[in-house]
Amino acid sequence: MTEDDIRRAFLEEITRIAPDLDAAAISGDDQIQNDLDLDSMDVLNLVSALHKRLGVDIPESDYPRIATANKAVAYLTERLG
Repeated sequence: MTEDDIRRAFLEEITRIAPDLDAAAISGDDQIQNDLDLDSMDVLNLVSALHKRLGVDIPESDYPRIATANKAVAYLTERLG
């Protein structure tokens, strides 16, 4: 899976959880909680969706590593590698 595939998966899942978001408008450095207004339940749902889709366990201690699309792509690439 390429970084582009991972980014696409991340953006698809985040927009499923928050359908008011436009994937094309999400910057790689937008903070999912502060800038995109996801609450803690949304973050849990995102983690669960990423686990189901990619088969990656994301422990709570690693949540800061998926706080932006860029960070999430780097983290997920590392975990899938």
